[in-house]
Amino acid sequence: MEDHTVFRSLSVKKSPRKSFRLKPPFTRHAISILICAACMLCATLASFLYQHIVPDNHANVALFYILALVIIARWTVGYSYGIACTLFSVIAINYLFTYPYYKINFTLTGYPITFLLMSGITLILCTMTSHMTIQSEMIAEREKRLAEAEMEKMRANLLRAISHDLRTPLTGIIGNSSLFLESQNDLSSTEQRTIMTNIYEDSNWLLNMVENLLSVTRIQGDSLSINTTEEPVEEVVGEALEKLEKRYPDAAIRVKIPEEFLMIPMDAVLIEQVTINLLENAIVHSGSILPIDFIVEDHPEHVSFIVRDYGKGLSEEKLQNLFETSTYNNSQSSDSRKGMGIGLSICKTIITAHHGTLSGRNHADGAEFCFTLPKVGAVASEK
Repeated sequence: MEDHTVFRSLSVKKSPRKSFRLKPPFTRHAISILICAACMLCATLASFLYQHIVPDNHANVALFYILALVIIARWTVGYSYGIACTLFSVIAINYLFTYPYYKINFTLTGYPITFLLMSGITLILCTMTSHMTIQSEMIAEREKRLAEAEMEKMRANLLRAISHDLRTPLTGIIGNSSLFLESQNDLSSTEQRTIMTNIYEDSNWLLNMVENLLSVTRIQGDSLSINTTEEPVEEVVGEALEKLEKRYPDAAIRVKIPEEFLMIPMDAVLIEQVTINLLENAIVHSGSILPIDFIVEDHPEHVSFIVRDYGKGLSEEKLQNLFETSTYNNSQSSDSRKGMGIGLSICKTIITAHHGTLSGRNHADGAEFCFTLPKVGAVASEK
């Protein structure tokens, strides 16, 4: 298949035929000419119609051409089109709508003033629209650069988190495997079981990490766009809780979901992953054996998903850059414990792609994470 594709691409390059494509400047000029012709034609037809309806008032005919000049100044580039159309407008008014009809007579009183005023109006409009176009292009370019900088920052944060959180379980697996291979005969059955349990837990963590990274691949390109469909909230939450129970069968989670049937646009797989990550963080990092609350709240514009634990909470330093780097549990060595930074970074990316929000804070008895997903009407209005 690859050889066939290469052969086809080479055959296209050797083809003697050349495709004709309009150059961007030529296309822009052609569009400007079409706009000018359409505006002048519409102004002339409107003037004829107005003269037929109100035959005794010719003064307002110029207003149709001035309106056309405003449109031309707005949607064309430069001054030449506006000046040319101004000259055409003055000649058309003189030739078509001023007595003697169908004759050009610029000796009539006031026509030089009419020409100068229409030319002045056109030049002012062209200058204003040119400045507006330049400013809009500058603003669009600045917004593009800011978006690119934000994406680069997000990528850098993810890479830093990945480098930390992948190294931690790999170091544990290598260390335990080396210890088992070198001292297998000297280890008791309890010690062997402890080593194998550590290897299993680290391997399971790596598997979860890969699932997180695969979740990011479902988000398309720099625009953070995803394909969403309306999914039942209760079903998505149930799937996430079922998967989490297989990993942590002893974890206690109290779930509270509204009785009414909720359908919101989402990528069900990604939202399941976010739910699992937040609940897993609460189980592993809260330092408490008390049940965790998972609450779904229905609001007019969005649905909130709250994960609330009753543990030691988060320090102010961790709260400031919670979704940026793998800073959770920085007091320990880099390899002593697996962090939660990669999970939170990816959760933030997923929720942002859903046009939602993700936040973390402390409450009186622990930590709380909340993410929101907009409803159908809210998503449509944002787009």
